[in-house]
Amino acid sequence: MKHHDRDTAEGILFTDQYHLTSAQLYYRMGLHEKPAQFDYFFRSYPNYGDHQAGYCIFAGLEWLLDWMDQSRVRDQDVEYLRSQVGSDGSRLFADDFLEWFRAEGDFSRISLRAVPEGRVVHPNVPLAVVQGPLALAQILETPLLNHLNYQTLIATKAARMSAAGRGRPLFEFGLRRAPERGGNAATRAALIGGADFSSNVGVSHLMGFQPKGTHAHSLVQVFMALGEGELGAFRAYADVYPDDCLVLVDTVDTLGSGVPNAITVFEELRSKGHVPRGIRLDSGDLAYLAIQSAAMLDGAGFPDTSIVLSSGLDELAIWQIITQIEEEAPRYGVDADRLIGRLVYGVGTSLVNSGSFALDGVYKASAIRIDESWRPMLKVSETPAKTINPGEKRIWRVYDSRRTATVDVLAMADEEIPTMERVRLRHPVREELTRALERRDISSAEPLLVDILREGRRVADQETVEQMRGRRRVDLERLDSGVRRLINPHIYHVSLTEGLWALKQRLVAEARGKGQGSD
Repeated sequence: MKHHDRDTAEGILFTDQYHLTSAQLYYRMGLHEKPAQFDYFFRSYPNYGDHQAGYCIFAGLEWLLDWMDQSRVRDQDVEYLRSQVGSDGSRLFADDFLEWFRAEGDFSRISLRAVPEGRVVHPNVPLAVVQGPLALAQILETPLLNHLNYQTLIATKAARMSAAGRGRPLFEFGLRRAPERGGNAATRAALIGGADFSSNVGVSHLMGFQPKGTHAHSLVQVFMALGEGELGAFRAYADVYPDDCLVLVDTVDTLGSGVPNAITVFEELRSKGHVPRGIRLDSGDLAYLAIQSAAMLDGAGFPDTSIVLSSGLDELAIWQIITQIEEEAPRYGVDADRLIGRLVYGVGTSLVNSGSFALDGVYKASAIRIDESWRPMLKVSETPAKTINPGEKRIWRVYDSRRTATVDVLAMADEEIPTMERVRLRHPVREELTRALERRDISSAEPLLVDILREGRRVADQETVEQMRGRRRVDLERLDSGVRRLINPHIYHVSLTEGLWALKQRLVAEARGKGQGSD
């Protein structure tokens, strides 16, 4: 195999070894074709060290579906697996298993229900439910987690940054600092989560967005080396892009030369009938520099030009910049609200790397089909929060009398929350915490999971990013403001119905009994 063979690295073998060894064991035991169910969910919100999210934005599903559609076992994959040996030097994968894998190794028999992308989501709520042949559903675990965990992490960060910027334009340009080709996934997730545009040309094109950008510091450096200076660089840029002129003013001296030279070029553009776009600040005290730049631009008759801020911004930095502007702008005769309303935020490193190590999404077996019915399965943990919620389930989002989302409910498959007069809810772990919802307290309840795949065939329409963004905006508007807080958010409730709680407790007791050697 060639070391640069990406089809091998990113195809059906884009999984972990233990899934393949498990698949062969299932084959030996005659279990490989038995229908099984796996639930994907995350256990906790992203933790950024000094602050934590109070919600997530689900993303990554469409790219997972594309990967599933394109990935199937090839002859090269079989030969590679045939070459693997165990500790004793014998072959790890036998010919009969490999023949089955070559014939059946795709995801055409997988069914999947999922939360649509762009929705606000919370811990321990199944966001994707996979059903299909046990061996293939097992192999799907790692690629599913890879696609959904990372994009959900980045979409969440983008949503927080957008909220911190009070809805002002947010540009993503983190490709250079992203984890290799994960930068493309980051761009897609950022556009779903809250970024308005990206500098990433390829993904912007694929997703129907015009890529955005200014120019590099090196452009100014080149013109300085040629003896044309910063002003010459700005003039050349304005000459080529007279109606898209937004210049980077901090290569030499932001307030001493950068902004004055920009104003000179803007005046020349205006005299020719063009409207300059603005300036970009990429270093220093961004709040102070924005205030001073605004004062200079206003004085020159350019009160509506944009001021783009960049350089290591995250949601807290954006929030602090706005706070500082509100406090300091009046003393310099600058209208704080007007200035905040012309800001644009360029975000890179802290977005594509999220500020959190990873989303702790997991993929757990929850049911297996035996004798034409689904039998719930349970993983019991010494850490109660890690004991999964078993079986076929329905996931409901319940809205209170304010039409605000109040709780996500994990229910039995036959439980219809909207028709129940009274719903007794249980904390997923703590037995003493219960809550009763009367029908009069509920304005509406909606199921979160929708059918995406039925035995490999897509049954849901492919969506645009704008549809996903619209869904995100609606969900955030219906989320309590305390849950949306950037720091110390309120806890959003995720609960079990009494029926699911009872099933879980029964299975826990049975599992512990069997673990102690009882029949």
